[in-house]
Amino acid sequence: MRPISIIYTTFNEVDIIERSLASVAGWSDDLVVVDSFSTDGTAELLASREEVILRQRKYAGPSDQKNWAIARARHEWVLVLDADEVITPELRREIEALLAAPEIAHDAYWIGRDNFFMGRQLRHTGLAGDKVIRFFHRDRCRYNELQVHEEIDTKGINVGRLRGRMNHYTFKDLDHFLDKIRRYARWSAADHAPTTPRVGRYHLLVKPAFRFFKHYILQGGFRDGREGLIMSGVFAWGVFLRYSYMLAEHRKGQPEE
Repeated sequence: MRPISIIYTTFNEVDIIERSLASVAGWSDDLVVVDSFSTDGTAELLASREEVILRQRKYAGPSDQKNWAIARARHEWVLVLDADEVITPELRREIEALLAAPEIAHDAYWIGRDNFFMGRQLRHTGLAGDKVIRFFHRDRCRYNELQVHEEIDTKGINVGRLRGRMNHYTFKDLDHFLDKIRRYARWSAADHAPTTPRVGRYHLLVKPAFRFFKHYILQGGFRDGREGLIMSGVFAWGVFLRYSYMLAEHRKGQPEE
């Protein structure tokens, strides 16, 4: 069987990463965690784990951090995970079967995610088709430069899809989730700035309202109960914050009226 390198990037994940590490236990001799100088004990926890190779590096962005680690992976085939993602036994067996096969047909593979929020799996709210590329060949794949929802650049590579899925526990507590949305909104503002020279009422009112309508009505968030309502509202708030950050950036250096 081909060996596999497993990569995490972390910052203040002490409350959640052990569940993810348990799902890949005993799988790799190259389990690397690149930590951005956590302040909550994450680095100390990881340093105490014999199977973990801890690296600490200043954070410049998600793609930069992951690409740095991928280039240094010991093995050709790589699995990249976030601390809030858990590999299911079915997915692990499927990846192991690929690693044991005479040839691996694709350069990279999409993996579906089942999302859990406030203790409930959200089957609608726009999350039903959630998938990410996380298993791929080290020498053929790199992440794009987006700050939010960064993904492997698929240009020029052959991408397959695995049947097995992973569980995504995006919710640690409400403050943690809101901080995450705020952080994503700031990064998203940087991603959208080149194509949005002016922020107006359309961006601050219409786009957030439509985002709520999209998730809650069109994508069936109402079927996910109160959790779907909260998630749809938070997604809309994230869009509002994105353009608020952009407007604040545009106003820097402008004379006061």
